[in-house]
Amino acid sequence: IDEGTLYETARLYAQTKKAGIYYTLGITEHTTGTANVMSLANLALVTGHIGFENAGINPLRGQNNVQGACDMGALPNTYPGYQSVTDEKHLAFFTQLWGKAGNGQDGLRIPEMMDGAHEGKVKAIYVMGEDPVLSDPDANHVRAALEKLDFLVVQEIFMSETAKLADVIFPASCYAEKDGTFTCSERRVQLVRKAVHPPGQARVDGAIICQLAQKMGAWGFDFEDAEAVFEEIRQCTPSYRGMTYKRLNKENGLQWPCPTTSHPGTPYLHKGFFPRGRARFMPVDYELPTEQVSEDYPVLLTTGRKLGHYNVTTRFSKLLGSIIPFEEAEINPQDAQAMGLVTHDFVRVTSRRGSVITRVMVTDRVKPGMIFMTFHFPETPTNELTQSAFDPVTLTGAYKISAVRLDKPSPEEIESFIA
Repeated sequence: IDEGTLYETARLYAQTKKAGIYYTLGITEHTTGTANVMSLANLALVTGHIGFENAGINPLRGQNNVQGACDMGALPNTYPGYQSVTDEKHLAFFTQLWGKAGNGQDGLRIPEMMDGAHEGKVKAIYVMGEDPVLSDPDANHVRAALEKLDFLVVQEIFMSETAKLADVIFPASCYAEKDGTFTCSERRVQLVRKAVHPPGQARVDGAIICQLAQKMGAWGFDFEDAEAVFEEIRQCTPSYRGMTYKRLNKENGLQWPCPTTSHPGTPYLHKGFFPRGRARFMPVDYELPTEQVSEDYPVLLTTGRKLGHYNVTTRFSKLLGSIIPFEEAEINPQDAQAMGLVTHDFVRVTSRRGSVITRVMVTDRVKPGMIFMTFHFPETPTNELTQSAFDPVTLTGAYKISAVRLDKPSPEEIESFIA
């Protein structure tokens, strides 16, 4: 946008009585992702747009239950409810609850797992509902890491690119084939109700985990149903403690924190106070991207999703595949004209890490000097191009900035690609 529009937008945000910030992965998928979020928080604080309904900082997650997975402790440094694994009080509580002591140390983040596999320190990985061969940055590095493992287990509903590398595949169930809860970005916990039975030998994810744990001699894991699992969640997660299946059903979900069964839930956070007392501004310094365009790689690649597909699993839908059947790298008309390209011509995209062939779509939705690509298509594995640079706090990959060059593939390369 131009400078005048930027100033106009800033004044509009600052002077509006209620204004909310809604951000997506375009903020977080950078080496400065955490700093970007801190900057948004600073902006909301300095303008007073926090602690009110229809305001605040609102992350729009990449998947429907990212919030819920994090709430449940699917992070390397927290137990359920964001209770630190290194805190002695939390460690004592979960040791008593589960009858087994943790080691009191943070686990590994995904890039650390892959590096560990390369180095021979990580021997086995259990992947659930994820296709890192397609979805993680610097995918050639990821594939090589998984191939070096002694043992790879994949729990999936489709034969994904990662599942093709697995020693064992557990056939899992999709959202419509199981009971449970999802928690969305506004912290609303909602019931999910089973509509159909899992096909064939597929099983509910929780049942697979429980049976495997019992086979390995673990104590517990004898839940009768999803509600029994939720009752344990209530025991160990203070912000969920006041929720029951009965309440979730009757009240169409509840927003945490909901500490008691008489608590109405919390529609928005920080009403009148912050848990730490006064809010704290976090100074942020500007940092250059870790990879910039150059003479050899003069084009900026940014990645994301398209409306007709979602991540890497919708390619298994014949209907969606018929609507958008292949990758279309979006390129500005100026650049397309310079290369003699029209929509659906083929181009080879090469970075310092890999090279792929794709069709193009000529559009002014991207600026001159850049292209946009998705990671939906295994025949054009875009993440073989993206860089293995990460945010220092979260280790989220820098998907949005990679330097590439464009070349016209030979007729032989095109014939091999479409065969």
